[in-house]
Amino acid sequence: MPTTLLMGVVGSTAYGLATAGSDEDRLGVYLADPEDVFGLHGPAALTGSRVTTHPDVTLHELYKFTTLALKGNPTVGELLWLDDYVVQTETGRALVEIRDAFLSTRAIRRSYTGYAIQQAHKLRTRHGEGKPGFAADLTRRTAKHGRHCLRLLRQARGLLATGYLTVDVSDQRDELFAAGELAATDPDAFAELFEREVARLDAIESVLPETPDTARVERLLVEIRLASAVRGA
Repeated sequence: MPTTLLMGVVGSTAYGLATAGSDEDRLGVYLADPEDVFGLHGPAALTGSRVTTHPDVTLHELYKFTTLALKGNPTVGELLWLDDYVVQTETGRALVEIRDAFLSTRAIRRSYTGYAIQQAHKLRTRHGEGKPGFAADLTRRTAKHGRHCLRLLRQARGLLATGYLTVDVSDQRDELFAAGELAATDPDAFAELFEREVARLDAIESVLPETPDTARVERLLVEIRLASAVRGA
């Protein structure tokens, strides 16, 4: 099996928003074997992911992970900001140590806001088409999507304002759950709340650079690949 460099618990558990029915999701980074990277199937090896269930674990190859993180992918990027890890090798620690190099104003605004708006639009469409019906399970899922839309916007606002991503938002738990219930019961009121949050995010003056420090990220990746190749020689 390829080497797992870094793995931690993410999702609702990490956010402090887990409920009795929440699963524990784990996300991680692995390093493909040099033989796979240098061979005919190199591109496939570099962009690979490994997903298992029971427990739910998603592992991305180092190249795929870094490219997603540089684009500001919220789910991927949060791995570098956890308080503790299930697996953390020396190389994994090196990734965490340069986590600020992945950040950029442009990517965070586009990814976090874009994803939240996409999810909010799906909520409105679901209500507009009368899909809720309102089955209990669908109501729960609608509420969950609503609170996570708001969470994304608030995490992005904090990240832009401070340069630090606060993953655990349990101090806002009651407020976020209330917003989720609003999404499930009163979509128009939720839309107004959502638009206010977007406006607050747009008004933030970012402390992040406009673009990520790709040179710094690339230096670490080259060091990791070369060290892996030498060990496998």
